[in-house]
Amino acid sequence: MAGRIQDRVAVVTGGCSGIGLATVQRFVEEGAKVVIGDIDDRRGHEVVGQLGGESVATYVHVDVTSKEEVDALFKTAKDTYGSVDIAFNNAGISPPEDDSILHTDLDAWRKVQEVNLTSVYLCCKAALPYMLEQGKGSIINTASFVAVMGAATSQISYSASKGGVLSMTRELGVQFARQGVRVNALCPGPVNTPLLQELFAKDAERAARRLVHVPMGRFGEPEEMASAVLFLASDDSSFMTANTFLVDGGISGAYVTPL
Repeated sequence: MAGRIQDRVAVVTGGCSGIGLATVQRFVEEGAKVVIGDIDDRRGHEVVGQLGGESVATYVHVDVTSKEEVDALFKTAKDTYGSVDIAFNNAGISPPEDDSILHTDLDAWRKVQEVNLTSVYLCCKAALPYMLEQGKGSIINTASFVAVMGAATSQISYSASKGGVLSMTRELGVQFARQGVRVNALCPGPVNTPLLQELFAKDAERAARRLVHVPMGRFGEPEEMASAVLFLASDDSSFMTANTFLVDGGISGAYVTPL
């Protein structure tokens, strides 16, 4: 039985861990060929082997803040598998030095903006020409629930970067809708990824403050986000573009969360 994205070619940044890895695995299960962009070379090659080798997946080392390396990533997808049908622009960081605006210095601000926002610009810029030539394509950009509401734990540059991703996604979704390219933003709530686990390890109290606001009373799992990405990548969402797709356990809809 064919999968929901059978024989399509996807590029996934940040594909070696967390939401990116879960999505890579789900895409292959659903019949896609996947090019994984990341900086974890050891893990990248391991993942390709676990997925079944280069007939279904290819790893490319990419610094997502480098235009040349991002362009090469998408060219690899086209040259290796023949098209670029899906772009999941997911790479991002949330370093501890990004805190309240009162304590976050300019270097920390710029680093997060480059990785979280400029990279999405570069990936969209690289993917769009292939998709426009084909007359079809789906771009999914990872934003966050903090793009639509204030965060309980301040990460000023992270929040601003994700707001930028969401705004850019809307504009691109509108601009290219009649040319067959859909652009949507995945807005996860707190998800049980290495980034969140690191936060727990370093500051359990800060992490716990996130959980208390989630009506479902738990963090999301990467596999749940992958299911949402698959929906946005597939024809099941064919009438959706410029959309804010919140998968957040109810956090954005809550006024007061019962304990």
